[in-house]
Amino acid sequence: MAKHLVEIEGTVLQALPNAVFSISLDNDFQALGYVSGRLRQYHIKILPGDRVKVELSPYDLTRRRIIYRIPVRETTTITA
Repeated sequence: MAKHLVEIEGTVLQALPNAVFSISLDNDFQALGYVSGRLRQYHIKILPGDRVKVELSPYDLTRRRIIYRIPVRETTTITA
């Protein structure tokens, strides 16, 4: 694995063709991201609105690799 990669979280805005996604990052930037091989291998579905962890290279700051889909925590409702 490369040493100079930076990980950041964001939200998927739009699904584009060829497994490319428009992502709004937590630092208010917007970029394109593609699915990493492991997510593709295990058929992890990524939909608009999902929170994801992305990896960015210092060489190309506009393209990111989606490395993890953050699961939504299910909230328990208490009925009285």
